[in-house]
Amino acid sequence: MSEDSWQISRVTRSKGEAKASYDRLSRWYDLLSDRSERNHREAGLEKLAAKKGETIVEIGFGTGHALLALAQAVGEAGKVYGIDISQGMYNVSRARLEKAGVMARVELTCGDAAQLPYRDGSCDAVFMSFTLELFDTPEIPAVLGECHRVLRSGGRLGVVAMSKSEHPGLMERLYEWAHQRWPRYADCRPIYVRRVCEDAGFNLRDVTGFTMWGLTGEVVLVEKG
Repeated sequence: MSEDSWQISRVTRSKGEAKASYDRLSRWYDLLSDRSERNHREAGLEKLAAKKGETIVEIGFGTGHALLALAQAVGEAGKVYGIDISQGMYNVSRARLEKAGVMARVELTCGDAAQLPYRDGSCDAVFMSFTLELFDTPEIPAVLGECHRVLRSGGRLGVVAMSKSEHPGLMERLYEWAHQRWPRYADCRPIYVRRVCEDAGFNLRDVTGFTMWGLTGEVVLVEKG
């Protein structure tokens, strides 16, 4: 494959626009997207295999479904940190966690994952579901670099994301066209999930492909060496 064929489309909407969009969508996001995303998110959580007593970060926690699953998995001796750019998503997630009675083991932050507010080597695992493909192309290495920094040696990174094909089909070409034409609405795009993780210095442990709306995706598990 030529180097040109590895190119990933840019994300042209600003972070302020993204924040405003997800703030508006937060109350309705589960109705719009959870049915299509749930099975793939749960496959990613199963692959990550959170354990009792672990410290885990979720980037782009959205409406909090994975946060709740992680908090239940790590138990009272563990800790889950979540970071998301949207205050609306923060509010929905906090309400879900409080209702479930697990807020004591979760700490939420509104912020930018390109600068994670966690100490070097302080985490056992990091999880992202339909989040990495929202970052602009030059920021993806920065986000993955932050994941690498906060993970301990042998720590795990689980990523669920839309994946770019070497020979894209009709739906992928149409989606890329919509992303370029209406970037505020089709704000994510397929990326080379496995490659960007390996380029960031992670070792591949497992990868599984999936399809959604006629688009391809990958559930990737990598490890910090």
